[in-house]
Amino acid sequence: MSTFTAAVVQAAPVSFDTPRTLEKLRGLAADAAKTGAKLVVFPEAFVSAYPRGLDFGARVGWRTPEGRDWFKRYHDSAIDVPGPDVDFIGKVARENKLTLVVGVIERDGGTLYCTVLFFAPDGTYLGKHRKLMPTAAERLVWGFGDGSTMPVYDTGLGKMGAVICWENYMPLLRTAMYAKGIQLYCAPTASTLDSWIPTMQHIAREGGCFVLSCNQFTRRSDYPGDYPIDGFTDPNEVLSRGGSCIVSPSGDILAGPDYQGETILTADIDLDDITRYKYDFDVVGHYARPDVFRLEVNEAEQAPVVYPGDGA
Repeated sequence: MSTFTAAVVQAAPVSFDTPRTLEKLRGLAADAAKTGAKLVVFPEAFVSAYPRGLDFGARVGWRTPEGRDWFKRYHDSAIDVPGPDVDFIGKVARENKLTLVVGVIERDGGTLYCTVLFFAPDGTYLGKHRKLMPTAAERLVWGFGDGSTMPVYDTGLGKMGAVICWENYMPLLRTAMYAKGIQLYCAPTASTLDSWIPTMQHIAREGGCFVLSCNQFTRRSDYPGDYPIDGFTDPNEVLSRGGSCIVSPSGDILAGPDYQGETILTADIDLDDITRYKYDFDVVGHYARPDVFRLEVNEAEQAPVVYPGDGA
């Protein structure tokens, strides 16, 4: 299928409440499917929270009991991959015949990861990408991914993968994705920077790919009443303003950016445009200089414990 409709869902989860967030995801996915979309992308950390402004009681050399309690609450609202919540999202994909991309907080033992999950239209769970490099204070609560979860899936719509938020500022990661032939470059984010949109345009042109960037639109009321964020007392105050968009391989914006509220943005995708614009510039093809520059990528899983004889 060289031409189809794609959608990005700009919305807020029911933060720290996974069952209600999953039900909201189900309704939004159905709404997106009604637009004719075949590919639907949800924001970073949609299930179940991006903990904006929360410090988890951390100072250098000091953690508070209250901060530990908030981490437990966050950990409790995360999901296991695989697990019943993943099965639920797969069911949503199947119900709506969607290729579905969803940002989640993944729980693995005592550690949380900012993760993107991928689903086929028949509900099959394809796999995941764990954020390689959490940004700034995100490192307090999220672990680091490794090279074993940097997939590009050859779907019926095209070659699809994801790079999360400020990972998009890592030129070597982008290069690795371009080398895998990515055509549908999903960029779930929590960035509120004005520079985010030109970054998405740059990546689309650089990679010769369609970029689907999706952010949450959240108000204070989307977080629990006891959420300890200083300076935000008005329930209608905006914490994350959105700015989702879809960009073509020419770098032109096809949909968005939207800063007004929750919305579903759609655009028609013509994969033949990728070839049209790679005629000018193919960063890992005719515009590469492997005699001067070369990137090595380690895709091995970095297990913290390896037992003799396990084949590692």
